[in-house]
Amino acid sequence: MNIRSRAFEKEFKFITSRSSGKGGQHVNKTESKVELRFDVFDSELLSEDEKELLVKKAGNKINSEGILRIVTQKERSQIKNKKICIEKFYELIENALKKPKERKKTRPSIKSILKRLKNKKQHSEKKQRRKKDF
Repeated sequence: MNIRSRAFEKEFKFITSRSSGKGGQHVNKTESKVELRFDVFDSELLSEDEKELLVKKAGNKINSEGILRIVTQKERSQIKNKKICIEKFYELIENALKKPKERKKTRPSIKSILKRLKNKKQHSEKKQRRKKDF
């Protein structure tokens, strides 16, 4: 399942604002902070199962209206911050929709069982030697 092949970009909404923190002469002029908003519930590209999984796994980034928010202000450039937001979005979606590996049941080897029993026996004998009545 390749998430990047779907055209999510048409469902993105970008909001820009002034970044916080230190700055120079440009600090009060440029809006380099970028916020990506994606409406999970109204998305046409996600199935109902995928929407449920996404809400379950990335619930802290999704508000009560079903809007996924990703905010970036690392770079000074708005374009770079936009690219970072989009990359974060795809990583989040891929991780949320990734199916976990099934656990294969395994049995301990005979050698490991014998070793465990031997250590258990030694520990028991050590405790027995410490008793006063022994």
